[in-house]
Amino acid sequence: ARRLHTVLERLLDEVSFAASELGPRDFQVDGNYVRERLSSIVQDEDLSRYIL
Repeated sequence: ARRLHTVLERLLDEVSFAASELGPRDFQVDGNYVRERLSSIVQDEDLSRYIL
């Protein structure tokens, strides 16, 4: 659960940071958004921090 939390935290970091300024609104997370936000994790050779 901690590693999933870490991945989700990285995925939604920007949204969480700006949420108070943006106010209530819908936000769609699609495949392109996930690939863009998590590309650094995927390229990291030491994936043991994220994958069991």
